[in-house]
Amino acid sequence: MTDLLLTNARVLDVRGGEMLPDRHILIEDGVISAVSETKPTTDADTTDADTIDVGGRVVMPGLCDSHVHVTAATAHLSAIRHWSPAYVTAHAAKILEGMLMRGFTTVRDGGGADWGLAQAVDEGLIAGPRIFFCGHALSQTGGHGDMRTSGDDGIGYSWLTPGLGWVCDGLSELRRACREEVRRGAHHIKLMVSGGVASPTDRIDSTQFSEEEIRAAVEEAEAANLYVMVHAYTARAINRALRCGARTVEHGNLMDEESVDLLLENEAFLVPTLSIYQALADEGVEAGLPEELYRKVFDVLDAGKRALDMAYSGGVKMAYGTDLLGQMHRRQLDEFAIRGEIIPAIDALRAATCNGADLLCRTGELGEVIPGAQADLLVMDGDPLADLRVMTEPETNLRIIMKDGVIYKNTLN
Repeated sequence: MTDLLLTNARVLDVRGGEMLPDRHILIEDGVISAVSETKPTTDADTTDADTIDVGGRVVMPGLCDSHVHVTAATAHLSAIRHWSPAYVTAHAAKILEGMLMRGFTTVRDGGGADWGLAQAVDEGLIAGPRIFFCGHALSQTGGHGDMRTSGDDGIGYSWLTPGLGWVCDGLSELRRACREEVRRGAHHIKLMVSGGVASPTDRIDSTQFSEEEIRAAVEEAEAANLYVMVHAYTARAINRALRCGARTVEHGNLMDEESVDLLLENEAFLVPTLSIYQALADEGVEAGLPEELYRKVFDVLDAGKRALDMAYSGGVKMAYGTDLLGQMHRRQLDEFAIRGEIIPAIDALRAATCNGADLLCRTGELGEVIPGAQADLLVMDGDPLADLRVMTEPETNLRIIMKDGVIYKNTLN
């Protein structure tokens, strides 16, 4: 791999919340080896490195979306389990490439992606962000991951069938399901512990899985040095999952003050996903979401904004998530605009960079422009600290996209 030297850069220090002017960034073997005010040298001298003068533009870390579904090519999720795996992969390849071209160099999948997709990206067979995956999200019968309609009595698919969820009931089935996902290389275990918007038979305000089952999943994850992420909307579902040891709460729209206290006490992360609700409100029916499910959206959109404000005011650590489906994937950067109305720009940027790395247990490796981190870099026109809307127009403002030292877009030359 050719070494690279980026010169004349303003580096966004996301942890420090400041711009570092006049920096040089040296990249060797896909890793940042130096960030300095003077031109760095290597053992072979920097004359061997390709040099890109970024002209005083902002250089920031590649983005991390901590809640995606890269196989969700349609908002009609119950249909995906009937598709061919090859057909799902073809759709996922386009979805992943779109994410990369928006500046996302890392994603955490909340159900659907597997080791095969992650390996295809790692080997360069598919252009896309690196994938941290759970495999199938685990659901009780009739839960958020059970995509059968009321008249569908058969499960009708195997572990290899495409789909976001897998149904399991009781301690024995749940433990085996966790162990199966660990065996397949999962980076985390996903549990559906409340109702949701896109599932056909459950209710938003329901709790799902017993506390004994949740604790069993946490035990299985911890045994493999992994963690449990939970889909949860209501305070009742959130709080019981946190008391059982969940490490990340997805959505959290109907949380309460006790939820804030438990998140802080457990050093857990909240991953709000506001852009999916806004997208569904704008285009849900046209995107293929059944009308009866579309009506659920308006019950959670405003609540999600209030929850974000509550969590931020309480000091909860948050990561950037979108949860988009089908044609709505193109709105992945809208989350910046929505959060920017509620929290400071730097905290929205941290959520999508260093906080995401912390959530993934990759602190120092991802989400920062520092020596030793992977060379996932974005070169931007405009200052996102001054105007977060810079992030929402990648076609014009995103000039270079680099992942692992490989340039996927460069409009400076």
